[in-house]
Amino acid sequence: MNVILPQKMTRQIGIEGQQVTGKAPCLWLLHGYSDDHSTWSRRTSIERYVADRGIAVVMPAAHKSYYTNIPQGYQYWEYISEELPQIARSLFPLSEARQDNFVAGLSMGGFGAFKLALNHPDRYAAAASLSGAVHRDWLFKSDHNLSSRLFGSEASFNESINDLSHLVTELNHSTQEKPRLFQCCGSKDFLIEDNRKFRDLVVRPKSFFTKTEI
Repeated sequence: MNVILPQKMTRQIGIEGQQVTGKAPCLWLLHGYSDDHSTWSRRTSIERYVADRGIAVVMPAAHKSYYTNIPQGYQYWEYISEELPQIARSLFPLSEARQDNFVAGLSMGGFGAFKLALNHPDRYAAAASLSGAVHRDWLFKSDHNLSSRLFGSEASFNESINDLSHLVTELNHSTQEKPRLFQCCGSKDFLIEDNRKFRDLVVRPKSFFTKTEI
């Protein structure tokens, strides 16, 4: 994993850092299917974006796992949801408070971000999906062999911890705290129609889904 920690900076051109007293708020930032934990530092200005906000950023590697426990492979969901926060907080001064924890991701990472927030609404105040693979239709129709290897059968996927639409419905009918969700997808993106399907499922009266840009 790569980690950005808040610090006071005076000599870096274009960056004015912010010192944090105590444990820092944290953004858990998840990569897409064709990337790894280094892509945010290599291809974005994430360090500059967060420098003056006093927030830490943890960017883990999860390979091509869709952040799930693979039936015949590694247990990536266990790692990303349980082991990673424990390890990161043992190494760095990161807050455990719900109001200080946020998760976001691109494409596969958008799926992972919503999966984390919807399965653990008591841990994350907000989640963001950027061009996320958030609808079951994409997961099983784009590459059925891959999806079957990662999730098992489509029947076992439905209404499981991987089924985001089901998780939203269940959470809407519960009394649990609900994370704020942000969904964004470009109109020319090949994932746009599946993002709209997900939006239409969750943007409804009494929904906690707060903003869409699709």
